[in-house]
Amino acid sequence: MIERYKELLKKQGDHIIGSNNHSAVKLCHWLKKSVRGEDECYKSKFYGIVSHRCIQMTPFIGCNQNCIICWRPTGMSLSFERFDSPEEIVEESIKEQKRLLTGYKGSNRTDIAKYWEAVEPRHVAISLIGEPTLYPYLDELINIYENKGFTTFVVSNATRPEVIERINPTQLYLSLESFNREMYKKLCRPIKDEWDNVLRSFKILSDKDCRTVLRITLIKGLNTKPEKFVPLINMASPDFIEIKSYMHLGYSRQRLARDRMLDQEDIEKFSYVIDKKTDYEVIDESIKSRVVLLSKNNEIKRFIV
Repeated sequence: MIERYKELLKKQGDHIIGSNNHSAVKLCHWLKKSVRGEDECYKSKFYGIVSHRCIQMTPFIGCNQNCIICWRPTGMSLSFERFDSPEEIVEESIKEQKRLLTGYKGSNRTDIAKYWEAVEPRHVAISLIGEPTLYPYLDELINIYENKGFTTFVVSNATRPEVIERINPTQLYLSLESFNREMYKKLCRPIKDEWDNVLRSFKILSDKDCRTVLRITLIKGLNTKPEKFVPLINMASPDFIEIKSYMHLGYSRQRLARDRMLDQEDIEKFSYVIDKKTDYEVIDESIKSRVVLLSKNNEIKRFIV
C-alpha cells in the first residue's frame, strides 16, 4: 500500500523524505508565485508569512479521516513500525526544500533576490497531507524548527486532544467542517468516530498559550448555516477564525462538484452572521482564496522575518 500511495503523492508533487517514508515536502503554488515576484498567499496578507520562505511539509502522510473536501487521495490508512527522529525530519525537509528550488535559480522568470531568500526558509507549515498529530514526536519537531529560527504553523483535524494539549507552535489551527456528530461522520468520514475527541480539542484550544485559529471550510448545500457553528466557536475561543470556501482541487474533484464552492459574497454573508452572534469581528479577506478573517481583538500581530 505504501508504494502505491507514494506514487500517487509523487504525481501531486509531494516528495517523501526520511528513512521510514512517513514524511513529505512540497513546493506550494504560492511559493512558486512568490519566488517569481507574482503573488503571495493569504497567510502572507493575514499573518506576514513570506510565501517563498515557507516550507510546506508533513511528518506523517497518513490520516485517520477521509474528508470529502481533502485534495489528497483519501482511503489510505497507513501505519509505520518505525519513525524518523524529529532531528532527521527537520534536516531532510530543509535539504529537500533547497533541492526543489534549484531549478528556479536559472529561470528568467525568477526574482533572484527572492530566490536567495527562499533557500533560507524561515517558516514551516506543518499542514501538507495527512494528520501531523499522528507523528509521535510532534512537540519535539516543533521545538527543533523554532530553535533554528522558524515560525511553526500546525494544522490539525483535532482528533488527538492529548497532542493538542502538549504542543505549542507559533500558530495552531484546528479544522472545522462539522457542527455535530452526524455532520462530522458525513463530511470527515473518520475511520472511527472521533467527535468526542474533537470537542475535547476545542476545549483545550481555549486555554492554549500559543496563537490559535479555527478554520471553518464551507461546502455549498451542506454546512452553510452559521448559527450552528456558534457554540463550537465559543467553546474553542480561538484568537482568529478563518472562514473559507471548499476549493475544487486534487482528489476532492472525485467527491464533490465544482458548484460546491462558495462565492466570496456567500462567505462574507456567513462571516457577518458570526460577527454579529459572537465576540469576533471581520477584519480582512482574500478574494482570490475565498477566505474571510475574523479576530476576537480586532487586531493582528504579523510574523515578519
